[in-house]
Amino acid sequence: MPSRRRLARVAAMQAVFEIQVRAADQDSSLSMNMQELGGAAAVDTSFAKSLLAGVLKESDTIRNAIEQNAPEWPLDRMDTITRSILLIGAYELLCLKDAPPAVVMNEAIDIAKEYGTAESGKFVNGVLNALAHKKN
Repeated sequence: MPSRRRLARVAAMQAVFEIQVRAADQDSSLSMNMQELGGAAAVDTSFAKSLLAGVLKESDTIRNAIEQNAPEWPLDRMDTITRSILLIGAYELLCLKDAPPAVVMNEAIDIAKEYGTAESGKFVNGVLNALAHKKN
């Protein structure tokens, strides 16, 4: 059974995806995604809300960091799921201090393998690993 934080990351990733694809309302999208994943009993609601708010607030910073660490892959060239996962992971690495980088990267890689393309896990690993090493 996935942890409450894992499900929070998934819900936030899905909301980021929906905001990019169809300009969804962030609160409605996040609430719907959390409910589909089991609601407050299953999802760390406050963590999911902080992830989504942080990604949206720090969008320019984290987008620039991703593009610097994936120069051959501009954000608009990435598939939307992978881009959404990278935005969440990069935000956690660059702006939050509550989880070790290895945990953040492993979570993002696992989510990429589950929701992304066949190559998403490797790509997410490479970009987030580069970000984590530049941060230190």
